[in-house]
Amino acid sequence: MKTIEGWLEKGVNRVIIGTAAVRDPALVKEAAQKHPRRVAVGLDARDGRVAVEGWAEQSELTVLDIARRFEDAGVAAIIYTDVARDGMLQGINWDATIALAEAISIPVIASGGLASIDDIRRMTQPDAAKLEGAIAGRALYDGRLDPTQALTLLKSAKSA
Repeated sequence: MKTIEGWLEKGVNRVIIGTAAVRDPALVKEAAQKHPRRVAVGLDARDGRVAVEGWAEQSELTVLDIARRFEDAGVAAIIYTDVARDGMLQGINWDATIALAEAISIPVIASGGLASIDDIRRMTQPDAAKLEGAIAGRALYDGRLDPTQALTLLKSAKSA
């Protein structure tokens, strides 16, 4: 809790709790209650099972099992990463990400694999409307995704 509060006191808007969310769900619940809308849970998965400790260990728990633990805890978002796609520029695992967003009330942010403007365009489809957003990493660094073009596309889709 000291680490979480330390970062928030330094001005960080939102902290993301990963492995600790699997190992100590009470910590997440306490932090989310103390700091509403400022605590997110990062769930990294391989084949639908949560991976922890920098993806070195695979849990027997599914992403949905863990996410449901936090339904009424005040968690700001679940950041879902398909680790098989992260950094591979293969596109987001839309099926798993959308299924998670439809199964829980917590906002879901897609992560892992965003490759191009096509993934941004995919976010504008009706079945992806429930997603809170997506995280772009390597595609931005490599210049495969123009952030201005991406934001323009998202804004125009929102106003349509």
